[in-house]
Amino acid sequence: MNKHSFIFAGTMRARDTDKEKLVKQRAIEIVVKDGLEGFSMNKLAKACNISVATLYIYYKDRDDLILKIAAEEGVRMAEAMLKDFDANASFENGLRVQWKNRFEYMMAHPYINVFFEQLRSSSYHARFMETFKANFAPIVTRFMNNATERGEVDEMPIEVYWSVAFAPLYSLIRFHNEGQSISGAPFSISDEVLWATFDRVLKALKR
Repeated sequence: MNKHSFIFAGTMRARDTDKEKLVKQRAIEIVVKDGLEGFSMNKLAKACNISVATLYIYYKDRDDLILKIAAEEGVRMAEAMLKDFDANASFENGLRVQWKNRFEYMMAHPYINVFFEQLRSSSYHARFMETFKANFAPIVTRFMNNATERGEVDEMPIEVYWSVAFAPLYSLIRFHNEGQSISGAPFSISDEVLWATFDRVLKALKR
């Protein structure tokens, strides 16, 4: 293979990577807009301005596409949430890093939370959670065990912890994305509101 052949091959790989990235982006957008029941390979191909046959270069079928995208995004989200996170940190510092990471990720990827919510009520959810928990759960579990052993928080079911620790954050982000609060008044999240809410959550969880 001569020098020009190498250049051509590299260009083709770059184009394929860009195309696959577009496919993933459009797939997430369609699922968010139309739901899983409104998603099809034909609709995705049309949105990407490519042939349906091209999709099958990357994915075996519709299920394979959704599961692979969910797994990849789950790993990406877990990595983002664990940025600068230390399982040995104090409960307050560790939870603060978690809020910061989750907030920044959700604001940068507004479609992702809705995409995962669509999966939650589907047959895809269990298989997605296997990948996500494998990357995320062990570290967070160690963090909570450390905080409990130090007497910073009471032992509690993970469902209770998650509901108190993160549901308020996701509610604020949902209000922000919708542009209005629960009262219908215009709403845009600010650092002041974000961390005032965090302080109340911290008080609710700490001993």
